[in-house]
Amino acid sequence: MNDIVLFMVDQLSAKWVETAIERQICPLPNLKELMSEGVTFRYAISSNPVCCPSRSTIATGMTTRGHGVLENGYRLDSALPTFMKSLQSAGMRTGAFGKLHFVPHEEGFGTDYHAYGFDVTKITDDSRGGQWLDWAREKAPEQFDNVLATVWADHIPEFSRYGECKEDLAEKIRTVRHRFDWTQGGKFPRNSEKAYTLPFSGSLSQTEWITERAVEFIKETPVDIPIFTHISYVQPHNPYSVPEQYIAMVDESAIPEALPAEWRSDLYAPSYFKRQKEFHLPDERWARICYFADLVHLDRQLGIIRKTFRECGRGDIYILFTSDHGDLLGDHGFYFKEERHYDACIRVPLVISGPYIRRGAISGEMVQTTDLCPTILDMAGTSLPDIPVSGPYLRIPPEQRHPVHGKSLLEHCCSGEKIRDIAYVESYNPIWSNDYTDWARTVRTSQFRYTYYAGGGEQLFDLQSDPGEQINLVQDLEYAKCKQNLKDNLTELIIRQDWPKTTRELFAFGVH
Repeated sequence: MNDIVLFMVDQLSAKWVETAIERQICPLPNLKELMSEGVTFRYAISSNPVCCPSRSTIATGMTTRGHGVLENGYRLDSALPTFMKSLQSAGMRTGAFGKLHFVPHEEGFGTDYHAYGFDVTKITDDSRGGQWLDWAREKAPEQFDNVLATVWADHIPEFSRYGECKEDLAEKIRTVRHRFDWTQGGKFPRNSEKAYTLPFSGSLSQTEWITERAVEFIKETPVDIPIFTHISYVQPHNPYSVPEQYIAMVDESAIPEALPAEWRSDLYAPSYFKRQKEFHLPDERWARICYFADLVHLDRQLGIIRKTFRECGRGDIYILFTSDHGDLLGDHGFYFKEERHYDACIRVPLVISGPYIRRGAISGEMVQTTDLCPTILDMAGTSLPDIPVSGPYLRIPPEQRHPVHGKSLLEHCCSGEKIRDIAYVESYNPIWSNDYTDWARTVRTSQFRYTYYAGGGEQLFDLQSDPGEQINLVQDLEYAKCKQNLKDNLTELIIRQDWPKTTRELFAFGVH
């Protein structure tokens, strides 16, 4: 059984990876080497472009409605089957390092992620609290105030009674941030709390802490025991923050300007957009510089991980490089992700390498995050538990009782097998909203993106003639038949989200 690595970054668009490479914005030698050794998917689509739902989909192979994690703020039921549990059952040692985010941040920092199928867990995420923060305080106490300045989630209740001593760390965080000089004495005048160079060394960063914990796991595991290593970074998620030495590796002149907010002048824009405001950062060019600089830092981590596997005699491994969703990064007047289903939001990088996989191949297949679970199971030669037959009613063979919505990509990676022509994306209202008109449903092909917003309104873009999604064709008579076909496909895919049967009741998986 071959080792498997799921190397995840957070909030990285396929668009920005492609832009970085094509325009030579920053060096990404390790990712480019991985691409030369495997299959790069041009159209990997996040089924629900926000952290918790997307990560829950990757773990279970289910759609949003299948696993029930509609948005951030929901908890993934640990009793549901995950590919990690199946890997454990097959004899693999499983480890998780960094951000998992199967539960809301507000629950605190003590989540037992072992219950999802991990033997070893070393967790740190957006909130910064917990294992990394405690380690940073012990490793560099003289830098702890600088570390606290980067903690933005002081609203999490556990910060007010932090650790064994029940310290009010929330108040200390607020005090530090209130007086903190983001420009670092004028050394980086473009810094702000939204985009900045880290006020401490890279060796103290979350990114390098995650890498070190993963390296320890790889080295400590006997080579005759197969391992699954889930390495999941918080970066380049906002706030855009990076060790200062990587800034110089970015060619600012090669960074493109943000795409205009075309919806402002679009007479047919969905009503959703009429309630929106453009979001701006203090220095938007600087935000992009920090974002691309962070890609260089993350690329270095990929190199360290691959080198560690080779040095430990674990060279023949499967590697999956991907992200949970993208970041608009100022395009169309927006940042981050959620229900704005533009390309930079929903299309994520996906590179797969390993034994017998085609080298240097570029795939034009439409794939989704639902496909990663069955792909990893296929790599290990195992599967999720079959949906059992309940009584005498369901007379179908086990191989037709599919507990996942996705499809393994392994055969495609090896031989080019067909996958699908169309992908589905859905968004619900974000955690700060209770407005159903924030709900968006999208179908995406290699040429078109069609989106319907609840409450009225549609978007249709021809991505071949208009890759920047600037001309909404929803009322263009020339595209009327195309729009209807896409809408029919969308209706079908919405209905199919609840197949096979109802999966939220655990008895369907034989859990009693």
